[in-house]
Amino acid sequence: MIIPENERSTEPMKGERVLSHPDMLRANEWILSDAYEAPKKDFCVFVPCAKVKPYHLSPSHKMYDRIIFSILTPEETHIVTFGTCGITPRELDEEYPFMDYEFMLGRCNVASVKDEFVRNESKKLAGFLEKTRDNYNHRVAYCIGDFRRAMEKALTMTDVKVEVVPRPETLEASVQPNKPFKFGSLSRRPYLQDLSNALTSLKGVGPRTVGVTEQSLNDTDWYLI
Repeated sequence: MIIPENERSTEPMKGERVLSHPDMLRANEWILSDAYEAPKKDFCVFVPCAKVKPYHLSPSHKMYDRIIFSILTPEETHIVTFGTCGITPRELDEEYPFMDYEFMLGRCNVASVKDEFVRNESKKLAGFLEKTRDNYNHRVAYCIGDFRRAMEKALTMTDVKVEVVPRPETLEASVQPNKPFKFGSLSRRPYLQDLSNALTSLKGVGPRTVGVTEQSLNDTDWYLI
């Protein structure tokens, strides 16, 4: 247990305050401290948090897993979720406070909140990358939007290498200017193909064709509403 029940804040875990909630900050400090020991794996794959919790049971994470584990084995792979939750290694995604908050950054249109998220999340990501410098041989981050901004900013703070997908050219080719979020969601087939290609290349195996359709829906498809 990261935070014992009798030590938890009574402050609600709803709305943009989640990003600076004392228990969320404390949980992430714990993960970045010596209290948490990350596993040693060949691959670390960073994926964004989801509305449905625990994350690993969400439709979006199940979709990512189908791609990831068609190429890599669970024994060689560590999944790490990041975003609104800060940094959440998969083996901790059923812990408080990662199961208990209600906030979707994608629905927030306040520029100052989004910018503050990028500043804070990038520092956490850089800290995690430095802490786990010797834990993984390969790192891939699958992200768009503000989560991608945070990851890219983190990479300016450390020389730890992370391959960020989808590729910029794939994003540009997939722009939907009439949508509130012009790049759509990570469930889009070209994006998933980029994830697959990155993993097969690093693994040194032949490319695979992603089998989802453009109409696939999951809990990140809020931009369609």
